[in-house]
Amino acid sequence: MYDPTRLAALVAVAEAGSITKAAARLGYTAPALSQQLAKLERESGAALLVRHHRGARLTAAGELLAGRARRVLDEMDQARHELARLAGLSGGRLRVGTFTTAGIHLLPPVLSAFRRAHPDVELTVTDYEPPGGVAAVAAGDVDLALTHAYEPAVADPLPSGVYAEPLLVEELVLITAVGQALSEGSGRLPVTELAGRPLISSAPAHPPRQGVERALADAGATPAVVCESPGYALVCALVSAGVGVAVVPEMVASMSPTPLAVRRLDPSAFRRTISVVHRGDRSTAAAATLRALLRSGFGRATGAR
Repeated sequence: MYDPTRLAALVAVAEAGSITKAAARLGYTAPALSQQLAKLERESGAALLVRHHRGARLTAAGELLAGRARRVLDEMDQARHELARLAGLSGGRLRVGTFTTAGIHLLPPVLSAFRRAHPDVELTVTDYEPPGGVAAVAAGDVDLALTHAYEPAVADPLPSGVYAEPLLVEELVLITAVGQALSEGSGRLPVTELAGRPLISSAPAHPPRQGVERALADAGATPAVVCESPGYALVCALVSAGVGVAVVPEMVASMSPTPLAVRRLDPSAFRRTISVVHRGDRSTAAAATLRALLRSGFGRATGAR
């Protein structure tokens, strides 16, 4: 019998296109994920992956097993949802905290799936700019919350009794107006190339962004425009209009309604991690069920990009 954890690892690689990206999504190191995949290959008696310089692709056997694994994992998720209903999900309420980007682009399909499975649970959604959602969970104002943290930065300790589960790790990328010189080229752009450029500084007083702002300043990228908003819609609009360039999460760049050019940066250590924070064993059945849906839903959302 196949280990569900290893099947999930194979599906993650199929969707992410590389072991490194899949490991970051699942919260593993790349070597640890490789070990899981090697064990799965031994269990199946077939080579499942072909590794190459740009990532990894599935063999025919890997594609076959990944397709079956998706159905198996979906059935297991459905079984968990139905068991949760038997455990008391025929009523009650679920209070969810989120921040704007996740609330618009990632959370709605997950809540829709929860609503279909548990129509009698009352849902409330509240917007918290990180790290406000963490405090709301600690205070009992919400049952769980989506939050984010940026790198480089000094991580703040979580309040007692609050736990964070990473759902998605994404790079920060450079965005420019279409046709600008900085957007040319397929390789990574050294961050030092931003020195002297008209940089739009995104909410420098916003705690999650302060480490990134300091790292950019250390590289010589001093702000030409300061945008005092933690939301990225205004930043993207200013960049698209040619006012300046900016460093934003990859998801923000890919889902911007305004036309942008995107370039990856060197070093690649500029990242944002989206997590769900909760109260561990003290969580309600509804909160635990939504966390399972978030794990599944966020992985599919990122794989589809």
